[in-house]
Amino acid sequence: MSCAQQEKMLFRSTRGAFLDMSFEEAVFEGLAQDGGLLVPHFIPDVSNEYKKWKNLSFHELAYQIAKPYVGDEIPEADLRDLMKRSYAHFKDKDIVPTKKVGDVHIMELFHGPTFAFKDVALQALGNLFEYFLTRSNKRITVVGATSGDTGSAAIYGLRGKKNVECFILFPEGRVSPIQQLQMTSVLDENVHCVAVQGTFDDCQDIVKALFRDLKFKKSYSLGAVNSINFARIMFQITYYFYTYFKVFPNCDGKMSFSVPTGNFGDILAGYYAKKMGLPVQHLIVATNSNDILDRFFTTGSYDKSPVQQTFSPSMDIGISSNFERYLFYLFDEDSKILAHMMDGFNKTGRLSVDEAHLEEARRDFLSGRCSEQETLDTISKYHKDFNYTLDPHTACGVRAAEQLLDRMEPVCKNASVKHAMVVLSTAHPAKFSTAVQKATGSPPKLPEGLAKLENAEVRFQVLPAKTPSIKNYIEVTIPDPTGSRNVYTLKHYAASLVALGCAFGLGVLMGKRGQ
Repeated sequence: MSCAQQEKMLFRSTRGAFLDMSFEEAVFEGLAQDGGLLVPHFIPDVSNEYKKWKNLSFHELAYQIAKPYVGDEIPEADLRDLMKRSYAHFKDKDIVPTKKVGDVHIMELFHGPTFAFKDVALQALGNLFEYFLTRSNKRITVVGATSGDTGSAAIYGLRGKKNVECFILFPEGRVSPIQQLQMTSVLDENVHCVAVQGTFDDCQDIVKALFRDLKFKKSYSLGAVNSINFARIMFQITYYFYTYFKVFPNCDGKMSFSVPTGNFGDILAGYYAKKMGLPVQHLIVATNSNDILDRFFTTGSYDKSPVQQTFSPSMDIGISSNFERYLFYLFDEDSKILAHMMDGFNKTGRLSVDEAHLEEARRDFLSGRCSEQETLDTISKYHKDFNYTLDPHTACGVRAAEQLLDRMEPVCKNASVKHAMVVLSTAHPAKFSTAVQKATGSPPKLPEGLAKLENAEVRFQVLPAKTPSIKNYIEVTIPDPTGSRNVYTLKHYAASLVALGCAFGLGVLMGKRGQ
């Protein structure tokens, strides 16, 4: 169904219990009440229209991508303005420039405020939240888990926004120092950072548990910024189309994308782009040592395993939440089958598919795994051979692309057919200077926006990986979720300890780095 002919877009849960939500409802619902993720009733077909967009600016293209999902819920002029404001402060005129490096094209997604790809979606999502909340005069409490970059991007997208409180959970000691500083140095009263004594999966489990607590969810109007929020995926679709137009201005080629993958949101946006009609040949799932997704596409088994700490912390994920959305499509949108599978996975940490479904999955995706040594070797090689510095996540994407060249379909090898391999570069290398220095012998130069963080004042909490701990912190910080807020203080924290009858770990509330 083309955009011109389509019906009003509605959303439903992957697990089937909740149907016919509006776009606005889907944005604020985040995780569906049955535990599923929200998906559109259909994927818009733009195959007869997208070539008309080849000369559009990034924000105008973002408007065209969003329009069929948003429908008439936001007036055209308002949606155009929202997209324009969302990309007004990126540091490159192309927003997401692409550079040819060796045999691949590098799509640089790190020119936003926090030097990470998630700015593309979260600058827009912050404006979207504020737009809907101001229009309805409501409040929202955003709760998000981060393995590194989502947190800072969400904070920069939501800081100072009207009627929004933002709580970001990150695993203590498992994000890079700069990533932590980017989050904890934002002192706006509506921003609250928590270092959780556990892994990213622990943080993610806590967020999901809070959303499943329907009374708490309703009382505090919980909203999600993680890629479980469909609007995140929608906004990320734009750069797949934009990069295609930059590499093939005449729309006369095919493109493959290698995507450093953790929570499966970024590459899922590429899957939506392909289903919408973009000429995508291959989507390559690039993992690090935490390779649950590579093992699935290799064996058909999706089995949880302990998370290893790596040079690419944003990919240190044991369970990829967005993978459920893909499974929904893999099983022909059969919510009953998916709900049964996910119930079994939640109980056992394992699920598997038969050979027929595995073959179908392999037609949608290829995958590759990059070890720690391969990550360093790839950074070193590109630094030496091309004078181009990769961050460790992008290095995983490059390595996966190199591994899979021999498995590519003939169109990718046929010199008479135009084909380009694009690697999504998800972060500025300066955010991971330890890995870069180890690989190249010298640290990357810090851009001004990161260099100024070194002596920044910070504020955050350290709390155990327990849902009641985080729930209590939210309740004490926002005693009246309909209006007032507290700036969390030592006095409040001590009171909460007495109330709970337990001893939580106390993080740095205010002070200089290292104090």
